[in-house]
Amino acid sequence: MPFSPPDFDAITKSIGPPADEPNMSSVDLSCDFLVAGGGMAGVCAALAAARHGAKVVLVQNRSRLGGNASSEVRMHIVGANHHKGHPGWREGGLLEELRIEDAMRNPHWAWELWDLMLYDKIVSEPNITLLLDASLYRAEMENGAIRRAWVRNDLTEHIYRIQATLYADCTGDCRLGLEAGAEFRTGHEARNQYNESLAPETAGPETMGSSILFTSRDYGYPIPFTPPRWAQKITSDQLRLRKTNSWEYGYWWIEWGGQLDAIRDNEKIRFELLSIVMGVWDYIKNSGNHPDSANWGMNWVGMIPGKRSSRRLIGPHVLTQADLEGENGDFEDAVAIGGWPFDNHTSGGFYDSDIPPSHSIKIPEVYNIPLRALYSANVPNLFMAGRNISTSHVALTSTRVMGTCAVEGQAIGTAAAFCAKESILPQALFDNKSLLKTYQQQLLRDDQSIKHLKNEDPADLARQATEVIASGEAAGSKAANVLTGFTRDVPEHWEHRWGGPMTDDGAWIELRWKEPQTLSQVQICFDTGFFRELSLSEQSNVKKGQVRGPQPETVRDYRVLYQALKNDEWIPLAEITGNYERLRRHTFPAITTGALRVHIIATNGSPEARIYEIRCYA
Repeated sequence: MPFSPPDFDAITKSIGPPADEPNMSSVDLSCDFLVAGGGMAGVCAALAAARHGAKVVLVQNRSRLGGNASSEVRMHIVGANHHKGHPGWREGGLLEELRIEDAMRNPHWAWELWDLMLYDKIVSEPNITLLLDASLYRAEMENGAIRRAWVRNDLTEHIYRIQATLYADCTGDCRLGLEAGAEFRTGHEARNQYNESLAPETAGPETMGSSILFTSRDYGYPIPFTPPRWAQKITSDQLRLRKTNSWEYGYWWIEWGGQLDAIRDNEKIRFELLSIVMGVWDYIKNSGNHPDSANWGMNWVGMIPGKRSSRRLIGPHVLTQADLEGENGDFEDAVAIGGWPFDNHTSGGFYDSDIPPSHSIKIPEVYNIPLRALYSANVPNLFMAGRNISTSHVALTSTRVMGTCAVEGQAIGTAAAFCAKESILPQALFDNKSLLKTYQQQLLRDDQSIKHLKNEDPADLARQATEVIASGEAAGSKAANVLTGFTRDVPEHWEHRWGGPMTDDGAWIELRWKEPQTLSQVQICFDTGFFRELSLSEQSNVKKGQVRGPQPETVRDYRVLYQALKNDEWIPLAEITGNYERLRRHTFPAITTGALRVHIIATNGSPEARIYEIRCYA
């Protein structure tokens, strides 16, 4: 599809100044779905909704996208796979698309190129209007629902009045929900409120603090360091439970603010964190305890505290410890997965030096997140995704990480597109069980992972195939595995994918039907090595083992062919070279056939051609 530049005239077409701000220009915009917040949750929400036909306005209060994952904060994205603690459970869908794209475009680990890739993805979607450096500050209400949001950009002197049918709060701090009067909560609950063994006995305002990271490298020659006058003097006793034996990526435990208001005390928190950062680096460089640091120098210091928690919006369901531990069974409205441990940080942060900085408890299995935790209980047209979803504080300690935020974003973006198309609100999507199932099946079709949920899409004609044959099958693998309905495997297992040994002629797999089928789209889900880490990072143990480029398990060159009914000739439908993506869709003028073949010509390194799933649509 040819690229069309954003319509900048539309976002600068003034209707005159507001009455109370004569030096600003007013601009009215309308859309199906307004997404407030351009972190990983907001980016994925906007992309998902736009790709399903909704008109989207994405509002971000910084000059770049990504939030805590951007070059401004540089926190690497973690999630359900828990640094391979849940092998094979790396998130799929849009987040996988973004990770793979970054690995291809950015083999040299440049944070600013990650920012640029996210920008490229958003501005390349014709259904998205992007407003950067723009802050949402007001919501107009009508009959309890949001009618219009007000957004300002003081750099361009514009005030936007944006009318949407549906809204999403992906701000982390619940700014849209706050303005709309949505029910929210801060701090932590008492143990008996949700019967959570990990909660304290009594409720309170304390929560987890914010952090500022830094990066450094070995320059090969001495780099002196003189701390600013306001840097703290750090002692070895303060670091007794906080290790400083690697210097390249700062320390998440440089944390503070859990006993303050993470939003309104942000300036105080920023200064305190910077004073600790400078003090810790002074200790490394000048205490004499790290002589090997002589040639190391800081090359970046964050200026934005990366928040872990502030406000949480309340939905029809509040996720709790029992939900994440699987005690309450599967949710009928499961739409996304999580799996990071319960990872609670001490509220005193760095100054709680006599106790470990965090208390981490592994969750035995990945868990599902329900749709009902992703929309407001009292503002009927408000979705949310990110660290501000409907959870207890205990559950938040797991769900807050950005891999989980991203898949929540994909879930609500897809839901918003469904709601816009059907002219319904989020609660009605949950109440309509037939439509809810169709929505969940669309998520699976888009490679969103939902635990225990399999492909049962009635429109997928591949499921009606009566025979699946292949050029060969790797040990433990079967050609029919491409129709199991699941698109991930535990490492070294072949229950849900076909592996065909590559020969001089490549490898092939065929679907055959007893009766001819009319097809116009083929979708293939390839293997991209879910057992590995894949996340932009500066931390050496996270970078270790990553492949920055095409993943070797992925099919590189292939053809899709169908068998003519008249003479059994194999006729090409698509021919691809240089593939590196996991999910590929090929659309073509309708054909009628009794057999479809995918012929793999080359992989990106694997001795087997690997395919998780083949889908076919009329």
